[in-house]
Order: sequence, then C-alpha cells, then structure tokens
Amino acid sequence: MAIQIVKSTILRQFTKHLQGSCSVASQCWRSSSTTAGITTDPTASALEAQSTGPPALPILQFPEFTQNRIEFPPRECFLESLSHDEPVGLISLHPEVFCQFPLLHIIQKNITWQLRYANINMNHALTRAECRGGGRKPWPQKGTGRARHGSVRSPIFLKGGKSHGPRMYTTSFRMLTLPARVQGLTSTLSAKFAQEDIKIVENLELPTDDGKYIEELVDRRLWGPSVLFVDVEDMMPENITLATDNIGHMTLMPVYGLNVFSMLKHVTLVLTLAAARRLEERILLNIYGSHMMTHDDKFRKKTFLL
Repeated sequence: MAIQIVKSTILRQFTKHLQGSCSVASQCWRSSSTTAGITTDPTASALEAQSTGPPALPILQFPEFTQNRIEFPPRECFLESLSHDEPVGLISLHPEVFCQFPLLHIIQKNITWQLRYANINMNHALTRAECRGGGRKPWPQKGTGRARHGSVRSPIFLKGGKSHGPRMYTTSFRMLTLPARVQGLTSTLSAKFAQEDIKIVENLELPTDDGKYIEELVDRRLWGPSVLFVDVEDMMPENITLATDNIGHMTLMPVYGLNVFSMLKHVTLVLTLAAARRLEERILLNIYGSHMMTHDDKFRKKTFLL
C-alpha cells in the first residue's frame, strides 16, 4: 500500500513538471514566431509552401476509355510544344494502342509486305502472237521427212515466242489481313513508346520558317537524326513545310498514311495531339469492329470500318 502511494505521488509530480515545460516551450515558440513575423497556422504555411514551389503542369481532360481488354492502365506522357521547351501538360494514351506486347514476327510480316508490293516486274517476253513473221507454213505438211510445223515463231523454234514468260508491269501485291495490319501498328507504336521515341506536341506551328531552328530543336531535345512529323491534315503549316523542305531526314506525313515501315525508318515519331486521338479512334474501331468480334456479337453491334 505504501509503495502504491509513493508511485502515485511521483507520477503526479512528473506530470506537473511536464506540463510546465510544455507551457514554457509554447510561450517561447509564440514569442519567437511573432517577433520573426511567422504565422503558425498550418493551413497558411501549407499554402505558402505551395505558392513558393514550382508551378504545376495543367492536367488535360483525359478521354474516357470505356473499352480496354488488357490489364494495364492508360499510358501518360508530356504534351510538348515546338515553340518553347517547357511542357504544356500531361495527356493520357490508350493502353491497347500504346501498351501492347511487341510481336516481332508481325512487324516483320508488315515490313516484308510493304517492300514486296512496291516491286514492279519490268521484264517482258514476247509470245508467239507478238513475234514478227511466222505467218506462213515453213514447209509442206508431207513429203519432206521433217516434223510438221505451222509457224517458225512456235516456242520450240529458235527466236520463237516464249510460252508463260515474264510479263511487264506485274506485281506480287496481295492484301495483308486486317488483324495483322492492326497488330503491326500497335506493336510498333508500343515499342517506340517504351523506348521514349514517341513525342506528342500541340501542333506543328513554328515561329519561323528557318531550317536551322528545327534542326537545333531536334538536337537540343535529342530526338534522333531522323524525325517523322504526323498531323491530321495533309496540308501542313507553312513554316514547318518550308523549314523541312531541304532536310532529307525529316518527313511530314498525314495520319492516314502512317505505316510500320515509315515508323521504323525514322528514329523519333512526333504526333500532334489531334493525330494521336485520331489514330487511337481508328485503331480501336478496327479492334472492336464487327469482323473482329465473335459470331454472337456481330448482330449486337455494328461499326463502320476503315
């Protein structure tokens, strides 16, 4: 009993001493803060800290991705400008277009297809109908002991026509299947986005039409030796058209002409914001199109394809 009384008295004295020291410390803090002109309001200090920090980037309104068959969230990247070096904002890109696993065999199939349909056969062999002469029978049918023939322009004669020979202006063009073309675009875009070789800009407006300006801008931002600029319309702004006219490693292209070979030929792909949205719209339309659905879904949803 005596031990409990002693413990209670010691605890009471310790709490009184602790309260006194806390009151003294608070008085000293109030006096120092008032003399230094510092406010002790936590909300005011937080606002003041935010005001002194760097300005925050404006976050753009992200589009609502209602359909997404993969588990990855939307990809985010900075929105840049060709007029100044500061980023304009932050944008979101659809993961089914810019976050797919790159299928290298599909990319190779697209490249082979594009290179093959550009080749045109210019070799031409004359048939027996196109050769000159050979109208009359070379010798009588009977009495000479020779084999019977009707024309010296027969394919079995020297300088005769060629049967099933090469014909001029023939190509090995064949249409690649739509899923292979869509996968080729998404695989190439995803690979370049993972390598940070895709840049999104507001527009292609330049403050000047001097070619040195765009060359210095590309060197300063480390966009690589070759750049592909893509916009929605095929009528590009005048300044960037004149600036890149004599630069062989910079190309202007409308979004409807974007292909796998052009993206791999250039190191950096620069898309305008409108071109990126248009590209997402057309690719997603083909991914969720009627021919890409199952048999039951074909009669539930009808979309217009490319």
